[in-house]
Amino acid sequence: MTDPPQILVIDDDAELCELLAELLGQEGYAVESARDAISGLARAQEEREKPFTLVVLDVMLPGLNGFEVLTRLRQSSRVPVLMLTARGEDVDRIVGLEMGADDYLPKPFNPRELVARVRALHRRASHAGHAGAAAGPSAAEAQGALTVDDLEVLPAARRVRVRGEEVRLTTAEFDLLEVLARQAGTVVSREDLARRVLGRRLAAYDRGIDMHVSNLRRKLGPGPDGGERIKTVRNAGYILARERT
Repeated sequence: MTDPPQILVIDDDAELCELLAELLGQEGYAVESARDAISGLARAQEEREKPFTLVVLDVMLPGLNGFEVLTRLRQSSRVPVLMLTARGEDVDRIVGLEMGADDYLPKPFNPRELVARVRALHRRASHAGHAGAAAGPSAAEAQGALTVDDLEVLPAARRVRVRGEEVRLTTAEFDLLEVLARQAGTVVSREDLARRVLGRRLAAYDRGIDMHVSNLRRKLGPGPDGGERIKTVRNAGYILARERT
C-alpha cells in the first residue's frame, strides 16, 4: 500500500485548515497545516523522504506574507503552489503568478472548486516530479525531445534548455511550454491551454494562462531573430514561433 500524497496548507485560519484537512483527506490526501509563514516555509523547505506534492498558500499571513514565502520557496523548490487570494484583489493573483505560483483561488471559495484545483495540480505533479538534477539528461530522458530553433524541451526529464543553458520552470510553465512546443508554428487557443495546462475551463477575466505566458517569455528570452518567442494572436490565442524549418 502506497503512502498518500502529502499536501502542506499554510494559512492562519484554523477553521479553514481543519476543513481542508477533512475535505482533502476524503480524497486520499494527507494534509499538514502551518499557521504562520515562518514555520510553513521551514516545513516546505526541509528535506523529506516523501516531499510535499503541493502547497496551498494564503497571501494574507502574519509576519511574512504569502508572496515573500513564495519567493523564498522558489529559490530551492518547484513544488506546485496554489495561492489563496482575497476576492476582488486581481493584483494579488497577478503578482502571485508572476512570482511562480501555479494557480490561484480567491476567498471565499467553493470547497469543491479547491479540491478540483488540487486534483489538477496533483495530476501534473505526479507526472512531473520536482527534482531538477544538475547533470545532463540521460539518453532515455532525451528521447522524444522537442526542438524549436534554439529551444529544447525534454518531456521525459521535464527540463528545458535555451542555447544549451538550463531554464528552471514551474510545473504549470513547463506544461504550457510543452503544449506550445508540440504545436510549434500553430495557434493554440487560451481555452485549450487552460483545459490542458490548468485542468479547467477558462473563466471570465481569468488571466492565469496569460501570466504563465508572460513568465515564460521572461525566462526563455527572445527568439533567434530577437523577436518574441511566444507570440500573441489577437482573439485567437498563442503561438510558439518557429523561425527555422
